Amino acid sequence: MKRIISLVGLLGLLIVIFTMAMPASGVTLISQAPRIPVRQGTSSNWAGYAVQTDLANPQNNVVTDVKGTWVVPAVSASSVSAYSSIWVGIDGYSDSTVEQIGTEQDWINGTARYYVWYEMYPKMSFRINKAVSPGDTITAEVQYQNGKFVLTLNDVTKNWTFTTTQKAPQAKRNSAEWIAEAPWSGGVLPLANFGTATFNNASATLNNQTGSINATAWQNDPIDMAVLNPDGTIAYYKAQTSSLSSDGSSFSVVWDNN
Repeated sequence: MKRIISLVGLLGLLIVIFTMAMPASGVTLISQAPRIPVRQGTSSNWAGYAVQTDLANPQNNVVTDVKGTWVVPAVSASSVSAYSSIWVGIDGYSDSTVEQIGTEQDWINGTARYYVWYEMYPKMSFRINKAVSPGDTITAEVQYQNGKFVLTLNDVTKNWTFTTTQKAPQAKRNSAEWIAEAPWSGGVLPLANFGTATFNNASATLNNQTGSINATAWQNDPIDMAVLNPDGTIAYYKAQTSSLSSDGSSFSVVWDNN
């Protein structure tokens, strides 16, 4: 889950991390956190796919790689500021850490904003000092090697690559994800209209076996982003996830106009 935290008077920290918007009360920072499930197959902040060895009883310390490709979508104008993230990562589906890297597509104070980031939640997000634009083809990967996580993002269109190596001793490594997300700041924020985000070339490695999302060596959960009524029924969808391609390596997440 993306979480946005408001801080005041931390200009020095913002130089190291990154700024997004500067409302009168402070500065809005983006960070990542786990999925907020609402019931089987739905979440209030995630849409996409997650895989585990067993969704009911997953093995820990088994995920060593997740990969995916997408094209940065253009966000549409909205009457309020709205936010969206697209990423691949390890963990967060059923635990409290997330190791992830991706792109941001926001509409803030009447302006579309695009950038790339990584995070080792519960640490703060870091904005990557590279340019990204709608229509750029992105490939991303999170690997676990020799006790460390290697996070890589490549903008194929602009021909640049960013890689960072990070530690997360508390990581359970029990899930891999391909997600479009609505950020969080004391609650789930409005989801930017990103139209359609399509993941391709999706793969994961669990227990030294590499395969697509629908590999028989693990189970997958297609997740729709939804808001529930008080009785637990779905009031409306914010984003819906398609079925997988026949080879299990591609799917789309479609923003829903409610």
